[in-house]
Amino acid sequence: MLIGMIRQPIVAVLGHVDHGKTSLLDAIRKTSVQKRESGGITQHIGASEVPAETIREICGPLLEQLKIEVKIPGLLFIDTPGHVAFTNLRKRGGSIADIAVLVIDIMQGIQPQTREAMEILKEFKTPFIVAANKVDMIDGWKAKGGSFFASFAQQNEIVRTRTEDKFYALVGRLHDYGFEAERFDRVEDFTKTVAIIPTSATKGEGIPELLISLTGLSQKYLGKRLDIEVSGPGKASILEVKEEKGLGNTIDVVLYDGTLKRNDLVVFGTANGASSTKIRALLKPKPLDEIRDPREKFDYVDEAYAAAGVKIFAPGLQDALAGSQLLVAEGNEEELKLKISQEIKSLFVNTGGAGVILKTDALGSLEAITKMIEKEGIKIRKAEIGKITKLDVVEASAVRAENEFLGVILAFNVSAHEEADEEAKRLKVPIMHEKVIYQLIDGYKEWVRKEKEREKTTAFASLVLPGKFKVLRGCCFRMSKPAIFGVEILRGIIKPDYEVVNSENKFIGKIKAIQDKKESLPEAKKGMQIAVSMNEPTIGRQVCEDDVLYVRVPKSHRKILLEKFAENLTDEEKALLEEIAAILEKEG
Repeated sequence: MLIGMIRQPIVAVLGHVDHGKTSLLDAIRKTSVQKRESGGITQHIGASEVPAETIREICGPLLEQLKIEVKIPGLLFIDTPGHVAFTNLRKRGGSIADIAVLVIDIMQGIQPQTREAMEILKEFKTPFIVAANKVDMIDGWKAKGGSFFASFAQQNEIVRTRTEDKFYALVGRLHDYGFEAERFDRVEDFTKTVAIIPTSATKGEGIPELLISLTGLSQKYLGKRLDIEVSGPGKASILEVKEEKGLGNTIDVVLYDGTLKRNDLVVFGTANGASSTKIRALLKPKPLDEIRDPREKFDYVDEAYAAAGVKIFAPGLQDALAGSQLLVAEGNEEELKLKISQEIKSLFVNTGGAGVILKTDALGSLEAITKMIEKEGIKIRKAEIGKITKLDVVEASAVRAENEFLGVILAFNVSAHEEADEEAKRLKVPIMHEKVIYQLIDGYKEWVRKEKEREKTTAFASLVLPGKFKVLRGCCFRMSKPAIFGVEILRGIIKPDYEVVNSENKFIGKIKAIQDKKESLPEAKKGMQIAVSMNEPTIGRQVCEDDVLYVRVPKSHRKILLEKFAENLTDEEKALLEEIAAILEKEG
């Protein structure tokens, strides 16, 4: 057996729900089965291997036309039911996915999960192409199957125009999210432009172009990344931890380097550091042409080579962390445990300072969300894996006392212990639960915006605002105790309890009430003519017809208004504040 060789690229398939991720893989698998009696394709745990021979048969003349020679052993597709699964395709320093296919319904365009997928691909620096799926849904499209080029050429001019319109609408939306994109045959530099391949999963159109694009890009740009040691110790990433009927706790892994064998001693990560166990069984699902019998779901194998998807059964796997590496130990168990423990520790955050608390379900999501939060400039106090505990709530409450906008818990795909929920309600600590990463971050930012707006509104409402009003002629309704008289608001605003002075800074009194047609008002603004009542003055002495009166705005309030709430004031109100300041400097 050769020690070194090129492995097949690992291709992650992502996209919004119902945009056709699995259907696209089904189209590839179905075509492969049709092309080869033996199946030509093997489906592992969440993974489908498409060998080079199958790629050649599906793509046929297009390979010659585009002058592409298939040199890789095949393609390993990883179907990710959610983007969390993609984040768990990880090794230290990034994703084990070499390239990704982002499936977008050409009729619906970019949807919430599409946006999240793009953010995560960007975060993990994973190159990707777009499968613009469901072209057969374009009005008038006549599906031919096979090559998109051949099918597109046979559509009438109106349908081709509709297709181009839909296509460039998608190009425009991708540009809005910071990606330059173009149809794959029009791309000049694949390192700068995202290639888009129009497809129809249900009709099988565009599958040849999709496979050719993935093959060509992998061979041209991935280079030494595909070099592996087949006979070396296995290196894998834990995709999911699950209980399998008849087996117990198992883990699904993607093997990206070396070999995994039955009875191998493997080291993996847990929430408390690293652990080890011996592999009791390696399992792979039956090939597709045999998978009809549900009573025999798996084949037991003695060994597996990279790149492959494999299920592992071994004792002690219930604590395994999705997103952790799984490494075969060959006399270096303690060294590997230290390595994995240090990696996990490096991803956990515990600053002890003011910041949000983040709890997630897996290492991959912890890493991705931590990076995104930090990029937003949001401080993190603690970032860990697992359910929310009472201690988390107590810590968040302590932060809240110092900074109410940071004293929150962000929970991704995890719940809270019952006592933690009760403590959060008692201490009024917000817990924000989400299953979509960007919605978690956007939701927090929106909450902060609303809280700051509410705080600002409350603070603004507590300040005395500037007001200027004139006593109307013939509108004295009561001389004194209280004096009730008509006024017109010339500028600004007046409210009950506001103190009033005249132009010489003589104290007139405090506004007791404001009325309009015998109805009490909480305030009166510029242009309104209303009646005010005041206990202190007597009409004809302190207050006379045509007098111009001012709200006495304390100096501290004037300073806050101009420094913190300037955008809430009109230019006229700012000028009025200066006028009032000048009056209040006079000796009363």
